Amino acid sequence: MLRRNIRLRREYLYRKSLEGKERLLYEKKRKIKEALAEGKPIPTELRNEEAALRQEIDLEDENTAIPRSHIDDEYAKATERDPKILLTTSRDPSAPLTQFVKELKFVFPYAERINRGGQVFYAAWEIGSYTLVLELKFVVLNAERINCGGQVISEIIESCRAHDYTDVILVHEHRGVPDGLVICHLPFGPTAYFELLNVVTRHDIKDKKAIGTMPEAPPHLILNNFKSKLGERTANILKHLFPMPKPDTKRIITFANQSDYISFRHHIYEKHGGPKSVELKEIGPRFEMRLYQIKLGTVDQTEAQNEWVLRPYMNTTKKQKFIGD
Repeated sequence: MLRRNIRLRREYLYRKSLEGKERLLYEKKRKIKEALAEGKPIPTELRNEEAALRQEIDLEDENTAIPRSHIDDEYAKATERDPKILLTTSRDPSAPLTQFVKELKFVFPYAERINRGGQVFYAAWEIGSYTLVLELKFVVLNAERINCGGQVISEIIESCRAHDYTDVILVHEHRGVPDGLVICHLPFGPTAYFELLNVVTRHDIKDKKAIGTMPEAPPHLILNNFKSKLGERTANILKHLFPMPKPDTKRIITFANQSDYISFRHHIYEKHGGPKSVELKEIGPRFEMRLYQIKLGTVDQTEAQNEWVLRPYMNTTKKQKFIGD
């Protein structure tokens, strides 16, 4: 399995390295096509290559005319099967974070949740020494911290690759408040890092009867104001976390971008008064997301290249929008 992953990763990086050459060749063919269509002479720098390029143009069809990129390879098989998501947290999660992740499990269909708690199991012999029992517990606790340190994420990613998971979602917290969301696409990436703001869980809502139960059917998606190239990339990462819904599904999930802050809302709709009367009911949870990094690799690869990073000096350009209008 290790050799197979190394080989697949090497092939992926090799295809990615050829993108520059394929893009340059595509631009040359495009200039020749435009010159022939407009009846203009072939550009001087392309006259020596014109015959060979025109032969390649004649052999192309609509599927091979535009070069593929590493982004196409990342989600090439996304529509062939439903996503399989592993949902987990940072180590030793607090009660609010555990509750939030339980609700996220129902937000993403076909997601599986694993605990990363700090439970420690130790053995004590009946020798009548309470001090020895405490010392054994301390030793085992330290061993647990050492064995589950920096290698845990890499082991989780490797196990998910072996069991055909498509994505891994990690939720982080600060003093009991969820503040980070990491979406890692498998097997080779990308990995998107989001900041979480204003998290309101279903558990925090007092009126449980008004909010109703949470359906588990695949939802319809609303992606609003993802107009830039980075916005399309972000929308592509988010939408492939959900399978194709059925037409009669009454569940709706909205990702609405405004000033580069993505609002997540979760609703169901009902038609009590006929087809022209639609009633929306929010079923939670709700939160805001802010993208601050996209990495061309998995979350355990520290050497992976950064595709986009929110730099500190970008905060001064308040009028500039990176994801949408």
